[in-house]
Amino acid sequence: MFSPFLKPAALTVIFLVIAGAASGQSRELRVCADPDNMPFSNIQQRGFENRIAELVAADLGAHLSYVWQRMGRGFVREYIDRSQCDLVIGVPADFRLLLTTIPYYRSSYVFVVPRQSNVKSVSLDSPELHGLKIGVQVLDENYTPPGTALARRGLQSEIVGFDTTGEDAESIVRAVAKRQVDLAVVWGPLAGYFAQRYRAAVKLMPVEPEVDPPGLPFTFAISMGVRKGNTALRNDLQNVLSTHSSQIHDILAEYGVPELPLAPQQTSISRGQ
Repeated sequence: MFSPFLKPAALTVIFLVIAGAASGQSRELRVCADPDNMPFSNIQQRGFENRIAELVAADLGAHLSYVWQRMGRGFVREYIDRSQCDLVIGVPADFRLLLTTIPYYRSSYVFVVPRQSNVKSVSLDSPELHGLKIGVQVLDENYTPPGTALARRGLQSEIVGFDTTGEDAESIVRAVAKRQVDLAVVWGPLAGYFAQRYRAAVKLMPVEPEVDPPGLPFTFAISMGVRKGNTALRNDLQNVLSTHSSQIHDILAEYGVPELPLAPQQTSISRGQ
């Protein structure tokens, strides 16, 4: 509380101190992230989503902080809807539980095959898959889309499941490199990152077809997601993505993320959504 007996000079100093303190306060950007999910994020902040979060925070003049939490069932309700954090850096563009930006990259599941293999192309419909050991990722006790597609083709007995979280993240790519399985079907960003460690032993090929009828996709556009109704933050993020698109793609390339072109309709967004 100000004293009426302070001299004008003293009041000037006080107001300058207050103004300086106010100007030093920065906006906070609280990012929800997995603490052990390379190449996406980890608690040491070495994932490509950490790098992108740093870029976003710098552009917004915000202090970047993390809420470290595995993003399983109920995550949006417990963390985003209750405002424990503001932003998820990587979610599918059509993720209905969040308000999403336009996509900033699009990737695909890929086949990881031995580099010395004579295979020049492969699809889920290739007869050669019968009798092979095929690695697929397992998430929450369920197969990822490639596992479902292989099972539809009667290849259940050929499937070898891999937990690709935490310390086991590279296990599926390593298994191909060491010929423990004949090939694997892996989400592109994870496959591309760990394939860099085994570049002499493995190579990547796109999964075909891109959509397994009647509607099981293998390519996904990835956006940032915020709490529904938080259009101000979503629009701020959209401006950052537009301004720093080339830097973001450089980061993705550094981490070996295989990118596909974004569809034209995925490059614009209604400001009022």
